[in-house]
Amino acid sequence: MTGALLVVGLALIAAGSGLSAGRRTFTTGLGVQAVGASLAAVAGFAVFASGGDLGAVFTSALEPRLGVDPLTGYFLGVLGVVAAPATVFAARYLVPDARGRVTAALTGVFVLVLALVLCARDPLTFLAGWELMTLVPAAIILVGRHDRAARDAVYAYIAITHLMGVGTWIAVLLLADAGAFGGGGGLEAGSTTQIAIACAAIVGMGTKAGLVPLHAWLPRAHPIAPGHVSALMSGVMIKIGIYGLVRVLVEWLGETPDWIGVVVLAAGAVSAVVGVVYAIFQHELKRLLAFHSIENVGIIVLGLGACLVLRGQGEEQWAALALAAALLHTLNHAVFKSLLFLGAGAFERAAGSLEIDRLGGLLGRMPWTGGAFLVGAMAIAGLPPLNGFASEWLTLQVLLAVPANAGVGAGLAGTVALGALAATAALAALCFVKVVGLVLLGRPRRGRVATAVDAPLPMRGAVAFLAVACVALGILPGLLTGPLAGLAPWPVDDAPTRALEVPWSDALPTPGIFLFLVLGTALLVAARGRRRAAPVPTWACGQLVEPELGWTSAGFTKPLRLVLEGALRPQREITSSVRGGVLQEVRYEGHVPHLFDSAVYRPVTRVGLAAARHARRLQSGSLTAYVAYLVALVLLLLAAVRTGVIG
Repeated sequence: MTGALLVVGLALIAAGSGLSAGRRTFTTGLGVQAVGASLAAVAGFAVFASGGDLGAVFTSALEPRLGVDPLTGYFLGVLGVVAAPATVFAARYLVPDARGRVTAALTGVFVLVLALVLCARDPLTFLAGWELMTLVPAAIILVGRHDRAARDAVYAYIAITHLMGVGTWIAVLLLADAGAFGGGGGLEAGSTTQIAIACAAIVGMGTKAGLVPLHAWLPRAHPIAPGHVSALMSGVMIKIGIYGLVRVLVEWLGETPDWIGVVVLAAGAVSAVVGVVYAIFQHELKRLLAFHSIENVGIIVLGLGACLVLRGQGEEQWAALALAAALLHTLNHAVFKSLLFLGAGAFERAAGSLEIDRLGGLLGRMPWTGGAFLVGAMAIAGLPPLNGFASEWLTLQVLLAVPANAGVGAGLAGTVALGALAATAALAALCFVKVVGLVLLGRPRRGRVATAVDAPLPMRGAVAFLAVACVALGILPGLLTGPLAGLAPWPVDDAPTRALEVPWSDALPTPGIFLFLVLGTALLVAARGRRRAAPVPTWACGQLVEPELGWTSAGFTKPLRLVLEGALRPQREITSSVRGGVLQEVRYEGHVPHLFDSAVYRPVTRVGLAAARHARRLQSGSLTAYVAYLVALVLLLLAAVRTGVIG
């Protein structure tokens, strides 16, 4: 029954993709896609809850095979939870012209490709889906935008993910060669092959997930994609990288050396801190959200690293709980980040811009969309009792267990990771105080913002569904914690897991208190009726209140920018105009450059282009030269065989 439900769901997504390409069936096609995604989510979570398997098991053969196990089912559920509201949102977000219809059709293809990677049970299918997962969203972006900036961003996106994605190919092919693709065994703990696979997977799959310093594609590609595609990319696509890391590092490789867990912890800590720091200084909303995706992937990887370290120390119960924390935050981030990207798409459609300093007052102009966005902002800031707090608190608990149960080196790494998580949570709260204050509250800063109206019903319904999910997952995370810990590929004692399901439950109000708060708020609203406080003029030291006097994003973050000036190296430009000896105008421009671009990627690009210029000389067009190259290669290989370098 579950298998049939999944097949029907995927078939509906495919059919909806075809229908949405038609002029008259555009909206119907997206609706069919949403129904198919919902069925796929139900089927996936059903497999996850039952602990059973559908279809083939993993194999190292090249024969295409598909199947679903509990881990795949969980990620299929995540995919469906995001894809269903995203496609409903797209029904009114996209304009049903030629570009909009192609985008809608490719959206369905994108969802199917994501499902293909999750269900792949052989190396060839897995790698084919992995590459398509990069190319399809690139095509969607180029369909909607043809400007040079978009082409450059897509070029960087494809170049980085494909070059670093070689690590995924190396890891998968080495696993297949060793007969360990799918956890078939054959790898010795601490062997050269095991270490090579682990390192290759961290590079290749970490690039897809957006780990620092392999993240440079993410803040380029996500902001320029359509709003619903940004939700799928941030909510699901980068989580496929997490899925691959869990498969390889936790399941297929068995126990790994402690230092691999420490490396994963370090990657998570750096990604979380770097992501949130750069997010704070962004002035465009979707780019800010993209950097927060890097931050939250870092938090997920912190849980994954804690799992590896604790398992190496024999603390399998804590290791299982650390895996549960990573997977729980995977779902939570997918929900609230999709909500925020969809909300940003609605704001852009209504206000014409996502420059934070050009918005303001959208909660009053767009109460449904703005209210849902506010819930998502509180969730990503880690405020209780929302879902972001639930999984971050659980991650905090397992990181506390690392120094308590590990040796000196791993314990020190756990302590540093714990501090990184605490700093990340504080900075995320600061960032979204800025976002809420400058985007949702205050007065509109432009005429179009002042006349903005709320989104159409399908768009409002999509963000409202995700907002409700943020609340539900925050109040009842214990329903998932135990089953997620049970996904660990080692025996887990149920009793300790149940005791640790909601270690923060005492910090939350009881259901009775929740009910009291809801009823009390409703009574106060009813008692107030339609009465409102009379507005009064704003005092500005006797000046007229002009839009230029409004608080800006740069002004809000300047104290932190001054503290981090030595590391961030902000750039400023001040120009003034003087007329008749009197200062007329002072203009200030400043920004925080992305140091990974200037210090890492640009030098590497220069070296690569220089090497290409030298290599071009080999392509002389002379047949004699090419024959000489071939003869030299044959002689080199013969010498290697003769000396035993090649067996």
